[in-house]
Amino acid sequence: MVSKTIDMLKKELPLEPGSLLLSGHVKTGLVLVDIVNGFCTVGAGNLAPRQPDKQISHMLDESVKLARMFCDKKWPVFAFLDSHHPDIPEPPYPPHCISGTEEAELVPALKWLVNESNVTLRRKECIDGFLGSVEKDGSNVFVSWVKNNQIKNILVVGICTDVCVLDFVCSTLSARNLRFLAPLEDVIVYSHGCATYDLPVHVADTIQGALAHPQDLMHHIGLFMAKGRGAKVVSEVSFGAVKEP
Repeated sequence: MVSKTIDMLKKELPLEPGSLLLSGHVKTGLVLVDIVNGFCTVGAGNLAPRQPDKQISHMLDESVKLARMFCDKKWPVFAFLDSHHPDIPEPPYPPHCISGTEEAELVPALKWLVNESNVTLRRKECIDGFLGSVEKDGSNVFVSWVKNNQIKNILVVGICTDVCVLDFVCSTLSARNLRFLAPLEDVIVYSHGCATYDLPVHVADTIQGALAHPQDLMHHIGLFMAKGRGAKVVSEVSFGAVKEP
């Protein structure tokens, strides 16, 4: 039944994703959203997968590949880490990614990022990384990263497609449209570099207050909503020189 619903959804809400060639001709930054243990490592917390998850594992593999390529080329990378104060809840979600715990740390496959000179790490206490980048003095760490690096495009990967990734993308697009993020031009979401969690309806029905969240369905909806707000969605990312016409 779920697969039929997804097939119908993809027919009625087609994504038609493109491809992206990264050549270095256009200054591009990579944004990693919340690729932390609390969302990605099996059994790591209340919002971590309970068992190995194919979509999340694929997102991790693709994100690590991109991070390696960007760091090898010394291109700018910005990584959000969900990190919450224990006394400040984030309804409707249970406590997760508490600051100072392993839940709030990068997954093992990305731990090396902390030693890379081209990487900016930002711990955030809210769903939306753009808002989570605001400092007490009103400045914004993400905005400064874009401006200081003169970034024209950002490539976004991470988790969850329809929650933290989508909220960040939407806020960034609004800021771009209001000319707060010059010289930023395009926000690009890599579909295979994103993932969301799975909570089937039959499981949600056993948890008081829980909302069903079928993974493949919500992943597609998150990508579709991002595209509807003005992001570019791609299903292929490659590196190489631009061919002359």
